[in-house]
Amino acid sequence: MSTALKAAIALAAVAALALTACGPTEDGAAGPTASGSASASASGSPSASTSASASPAKSASAKPSKAASPSKPPTPGSTDPDYDVFPCSTFDVTFTATLAEPTTSSYLLKITNKGTKACRALGHPVVTFGDLDGQATERGAAPGIEDAIRLEPGQSAYAGLMGGAKDGKGKTVNSIALTMNTESDLKQTPLKASTPGLYVSPDKNSVTAWMNNAEDALSL
Repeated sequence: MSTALKAAIALAAVAALALTACGPTEDGAAGPTASGSASASASGSPSASTSASASPAKSASAKPSKAASPSKPPTPGSTDPDYDVFPCSTFDVTFTATLAEPTTSSYLLKITNKGTKACRALGHPVVTFGDLDGQATERGAAPGIEDAIRLEPGQSAYAGLMGGAKDGKGKTVNSIALTMNTESDLKQTPLKASTPGLYVSPDKNSVTAWMNNAEDALSL
């Protein structure tokens, strides 16, 4: 065999070996690369739902709303015409006593608001007889403080005082003194009135609650 032919055969063999060696390498390289890429894509890349959970979208409700401004409270008593009307005391009124019925020693008591503001005549007048101990017995019921007579400046209220018929058990006095029921411990200066020859029975003396008019005060 000639030298040229030997050289040609040798080259053909080398070429065949080269093709055999390269083919599997390329196929093998492509296989793992694709598999590894798919695996990484399946396990390493977060899904759309995972991404949404990790980064929640901002909600419009999450924004704090503006707090409502508190309304201004009403002024206490501003709509109540009686909120500053207090019980009448002897410092607020003038006082007179007029004989109404001699046989029962009955007198009409009258007070008049001499102040510049309204006041309320509460309950019964507190009446004492001259230098005698005790005070007149209350006769009849009196309204509560909310329903008591309201006296505007210059207005009057009335009460009926009865010393009682002469039964031989009582005494005669020439004056009486009055203080007002204020439902408090307010100290008052007693208002005095002359009552010449007023007979006071210990069992039958009495005084009514304050009334709007003289007729009611004397008829109770």
